[in-house]
Amino acid sequence: MAQKKNNGAVVAIIAMMFLFAMISFVTNMAAPFGTIWKQHYSWAGMMGNMMNFAAYLFMGIPAGMMITKIGYKKTALVALALGFIGIAVQLCSSNMDVNAIGTYVVYLLGAFICGFCVCILNTVVNPMLNLLGGGGNRGNQLIQTGGSLNSLAATLTPMLAGAMIGEITKETSLKAVEPLLLIALGIFAISFCIIYFTKIGEPQEEKANVMEGIKGALGYRHLVLGIIAIFFYVGIEVGIPGQLLFYLGTPGGVLGNMVVAGAIAGIYWLLMLVGRFTSVFISGKVSPRSQLTTVTIVAIILLLVAILMPETQTMNLKIGFLGIDAVVPTKVLFIILCGLCTSVMWGVVFNLATEGLGKYTAAASGLFMTMVVGGGVMPLIQNLLANKIGDIQSYWLVVAMLVYMLFFALVGSRVSKKEE
Repeated sequence: MAQKKNNGAVVAIIAMMFLFAMISFVTNMAAPFGTIWKQHYSWAGMMGNMMNFAAYLFMGIPAGMMITKIGYKKTALVALALGFIGIAVQLCSSNMDVNAIGTYVVYLLGAFICGFCVCILNTVVNPMLNLLGGGGNRGNQLIQTGGSLNSLAATLTPMLAGAMIGEITKETSLKAVEPLLLIALGIFAISFCIIYFTKIGEPQEEKANVMEGIKGALGYRHLVLGIIAIFFYVGIEVGIPGQLLFYLGTPGGVLGNMVVAGAIAGIYWLLMLVGRFTSVFISGKVSPRSQLTTVTIVAIILLLVAILMPETQTMNLKIGFLGIDAVVPTKVLFIILCGLCTSVMWGVVFNLATEGLGKYTAAASGLFMTMVVGGGVMPLIQNLLANKIGDIQSYWLVVAMLVYMLFFALVGSRVSKKEE
């Protein structure tokens, strides 16, 4: 009987990790697609990304409610169905007139629907992996393992999109990335079938009703501060490579070549994969708080060096298997190295913010996911800021967000009830 239970847990863990990869695949299409739309509307670069993440604001709490009412598996199936619809809508926009504003509206609608999908998936996989691991270091270890697959998908997505887009002109449209959208449709259909036919046992934790869960969860000060931290963190994670695409890839940028820009952004996500994979082995021994403190300090130092370093200082970048040989500002190296730091932040922030919540975990996850909207808001603000003060100077906003992350690691993550 115990063996059967263990086998069920293993299947559930594998299924959740597969969904982790799906989250990244969908999310990381928005920034490369944005480089196309910016050539038609100067304000549109990060709007697709914004719509993707804006869905979290509306769906975070309802997603937590869905878990409480219908369970993790059915909630995941709803998410996958929404993902299929969202990609299909974006595919429709690729066959419309690229110069018509209505085409962009259709694309944004598809991005918004996909946002519902990834929000719900995030609400499912994080608490389930944490609970299946028993919380603490082991729970964080499972989340970091899933994060490794998430980073693998994140690495490949901008590389594929960049290679398909190539050199951007006024006539470039989503037609260039139509094969990627068709691949996404197929993956969603296959994923739905896999999850549907996989037996996933529900974690046997006690669940509070919706209103009790929200009220109870907000009674924990470390959760409230963690919600703010995740708002900034997702803005950091998305903003760093997202703005780099505009800095390097768009016409008038340093290189003006999306193939190279997409490859460099892919290296950032590849370094996140390396960081998360490494964290899998150290998370059982090193506390989440220590990990968050260390990587936040290092990320601040790396970005300060990148911002202050002269653009005239360059390096030759060679990526043999991609056929890339380009001269880029050396500061780009320090920016993409931040991927090693941001790699572990998601898992440790979630772990620290939900520690000790017990029956309020599902509701807390919904609240937590609501503030992932920061991944749309902060990169959009950074992109608009870059239009005024320059791409590299816009990274001061990222530094400011990292300072708050350091505060959360050192002070805000201490488990205690909020003052009544």
